[in-house]
Amino acid sequence: MDMKMGLFQQQTLKLAMTQELSQAITLLQYSAQELQEFLDNKLLENPLLSLEHPSQVTYEPMFRQNKKRTTQAGNKDAAYWLEQIGEETTSIEADLFSQLKVHELTKQQESIFLQLIHNLDGNGYLRINIEEVAVTNGISSMEVEECLKELQQLEPYGIAARNLQECLLIQARLDGSNELAEMILEHHFSPFVEKKWKGIAKHLGVSMQQIQGVFDYVQELNPRPGAHYSLDRPAYIVPDVVVENRGGRLVVGDYDGNSPRLNADKTYLKKLKESKDQNLNRYWQEKWQEYQWLSKGIQHRKETILNVMGKIAEKQTQCFLTGMNELKPMTMKEIADELGIHESTVSRAVKEKYVQTPFGTFEMREFFSSSLQSTMDEEISGKSGRSALEKMISKEDKQKPLSDQELSARLRSEQGIVLSRRTVAKYRDQLGLPSSSKRKRYE
Repeated sequence: MDMKMGLFQQQTLKLAMTQELSQAITLLQYSAQELQEFLDNKLLENPLLSLEHPSQVTYEPMFRQNKKRTTQAGNKDAAYWLEQIGEETTSIEADLFSQLKVHELTKQQESIFLQLIHNLDGNGYLRINIEEVAVTNGISSMEVEECLKELQQLEPYGIAARNLQECLLIQARLDGSNELAEMILEHHFSPFVEKKWKGIAKHLGVSMQQIQGVFDYVQELNPRPGAHYSLDRPAYIVPDVVVENRGGRLVVGDYDGNSPRLNADKTYLKKLKESKDQNLNRYWQEKWQEYQWLSKGIQHRKETILNVMGKIAEKQTQCFLTGMNELKPMTMKEIADELGIHESTVSRAVKEKYVQTPFGTFEMREFFSSSLQSTMDEEISGKSGRSALEKMISKEDKQKPLSDQELSARLRSEQGIVLSRRTVAKYRDQLGLPSSSKRKRYE
């Protein structure tokens, strides 16, 4: 092999990832809330920036579970929570303490109740070991158990349970109207949940219809008794774009008042022009350049989202006119090819972005769906296939539910939708629907 060293010229094409391009890509994938938070942080770094917020309040960020709740609450005694009771109070601590005879409790009992109540999670379940409470207060586990039993008698029923089984059993016992339900929940919980009822019926000497009655009874119990007091507040969905039906013609526009407007502070601009200090001028030039990049990035983000949504509306016209049942198969690659952009750009443009339509607000991603085989000439979307499957299961004879194979055969013969048994099982799981054996009812 002849190897020689030398200088050679070679022409290659390379894409340089400039700071401006990198920032534009980042801004595009931000949701409305993330963009707002990003710009708020930039305001602290760049004195030249001025942010004009939307005139209307359209977004309230989601509150995360307060992990320091126990520590913070532990600094307050029972008297504090009793003072919080009022017409608008939704605190679980205040509500529970209002039901306890606090003034009749010893200091030690009050300490135990405080620790138990402060260790309830958002669903009302106890998330601390009895032994740990006992060690903290220097008492026996039996004394803690007695306090816990008293706490579990309070409303909402099922509060302070250590698991789902105990939560449901507490409610059944306090109700006292269904002894069979109490027995099954206490001694046969796992097979009951898994709908292995024949063994339970044989062991207890009852009919399948009676166990079905217990199942219906349990469905009315509350598995999350503390959810009403949850510290999590709802996150409001804010549309990024709006699609309107104007006499059968679809119009795509920006959601008014949603996007923050970035401006340059005139006071600092004046200083930039008047300053003769080179170092200061260099600093202001950098901040001015950052402002220009951000302005272009925000505008590019807005235009890209509108262009993508416009193309989606163009290809899914019937869907926007009549509803999601008319959704056609469509991939991100199709949209990217027609707009002359990369598929990843489309993916970023629709990520956590919402569109307001004449029939509701949806995430932009929901309008993409793979195609399914059909016995007819027209294509069917995967979403339509799942919808058809859900409707078929809802209308089946619950005493003789359809197996996945039977569902597959009926979808093909009745609606022309070709789904294999495995695909039916996958879609059924996605819809949160149990298998035929667990859907069966005994009347």
